[in-house]
Amino acid sequence: MMRIKTPKKGRIRRELEKRAPKLVETGKKTLILQGTKTSGLLNTVLTEIYHLKRESSVRYTRRNDNVRPFESGGETSLEFFSQKTDCGMFVFGSHSKKRPDNLILGRMYDHHIYDLVEVGVENFKSMESFVYDKKLAPKMGSKPFIAFIGEGFESVEELKHLKEVLLDLFRGEVVENLNLAGVDRAYVCTALSSNRVFFTHCALRLKKSGTIVPRMELVEVGPSMDLVLRRHRPPNDSLRKEAMKTAADKPKKKEKNVSRDVIQGKIGKVYIPDQQLGDMNLPNKAKGVKRERREAKMNKQANGHASKKQKGGSD
Repeated sequence: MMRIKTPKKGRIRRELEKRAPKLVETGKKTLILQGTKTSGLLNTVLTEIYHLKRESSVRYTRRNDNVRPFESGGETSLEFFSQKTDCGMFVFGSHSKKRPDNLILGRMYDHHIYDLVEVGVENFKSMESFVYDKKLAPKMGSKPFIAFIGEGFESVEELKHLKEVLLDLFRGEVVENLNLAGVDRAYVCTALSSNRVFFTHCALRLKKSGTIVPRMELVEVGPSMDLVLRRHRPPNDSLRKEAMKTAADKPKKKEKNVSRDVIQGKIGKVYIPDQQLGDMNLPNKAKGVKRERREAKMNKQANGHASKKQKGGSD
């Protein structure tokens, strides 16, 4: 039997609680690393992806010889790094004669590889090559808009898979409410063909439109690149079903004597028992009892004076 060690220090216990499965998961962290050989262009791509996700990413700059996501046995080191850094996604860069400037995007489930998408980087433009007003630069950690343009994202399986991975990679933390004034960036993905996607990063400029909703303009701030699809490995059905499983919602407690109407809304009924006033015990110092006693005393005094006058008259 395996011996399970329980943490003795509070700091270690709190750290393990953060990594434990939750009913509502927080945003995914991304592990960015590189293989045995990379090019200068690919190093720049990895660095700029890290700058876009600085708050929720971990960057490894050393070369990793044992990481080969698509090969059997080459996933062990990657899964170890994922468990060590508590990352649910990874971006792996490599360069070879057969696959130059290669990027592998993948997601993890229970610190095991869930799915993989391999793309090649072409026509890359870094952030430094764009000239714009620096006041429009997006703030770190802001929530982005993500636009997918093209019918291929709905009809081609490879592009649908790439859309899911890019959405998980750049959307950040999931929120219910969003302040429009705090949205200052947008990622635009355009399907140029069945295997090529143009990706660019833009800043949002709000202008007056004469109405309550302002007019938005996109200012390209970089990076931008063409992503050419090469290989992809979707998850199998059983793994997908297990990963998509959610906790059952607790049934709401039934409210008695409450009904809902489309027009009147929430309607409640209040039941009041019959009041049997005849059987109620009056308190000792009730106002009615005092008044009765006072009137009886006054009547008694009046009768006493009348009887004294009658006696005096008879004498």
